[in-house]
Amino acid sequence: SRLLNITEEVYFEIIRQKTASLIGACCEGGAASTGTSDENIEKMYKFGILVGLAFQIKDDLFDYGYGKNIGKAIGIDIQERKMTLPLIYTLAQVDDNTRKKLINIVKRHNTNSTKVNELLQIVKSNGGIDYAAKKMEQLRDEAIAILHTFPQNDARQSLEALVHFTINRDK
Repeated sequence: SRLLNITEEVYFEIIRQKTASLIGACCEGGAASTGTSDENIEKMYKFGILVGLAFQIKDDLFDYGYGKNIGKAIGIDIQERKMTLPLIYTLAQVDDNTRKKLINIVKRHNTNSTKVNELLQIVKSNGGIDYAAKKMEQLRDEAIAILHTFPQNDARQSLEALVHFTINRDK
C-alpha cells in the first residue's frame, strides 16, 4: 500500500524524478547540441524541470475535473491511490476527522464512485484545486522568466508556446 502521509516536498521530489527530469534532460540536451555555454545549458535544464513539474500538476488537476477534461476520467488517481498535490494540500488543511475520512476513502473505498466524488468535493471546497493551480502558475512564471534571459527569437517563442500549451491544454 502506498504511503498516504506524503508531504508536498516528497510529492515534488517524486514528480521531479518521474516527469520533470525527462523534460529537463531533453531541454539540456537540446541546448548542449547548439554549442552554447554551460550556464545556458544549466538554465535550459532548470527550464525543463519547471515545465515538467507544471505538466504533472496539470495532469493531477485533470483528475479533479479541472478544465474541460475530455481526455481523462475523473478520480482515476484516487482509484490508484496516488497522492497528488490537491489532496496533499487538503489533508494538511482539514481537521483530524476529515483527514481520517479522506484517507479511509483512498485506502478502502477508492473504487466506490460515490465516496470518490465526496473526496473530490472536499478537496475542491478546501482549496486543494486552487492551491495546485496556483503552484502550477508559479512554475510557469519561473520557466518563462528563464526564457526571458535569452534573446527573443523563433526558438524562444516556440518554447514559450510550449509552456503555455502545457498549462492551458485540456487533456
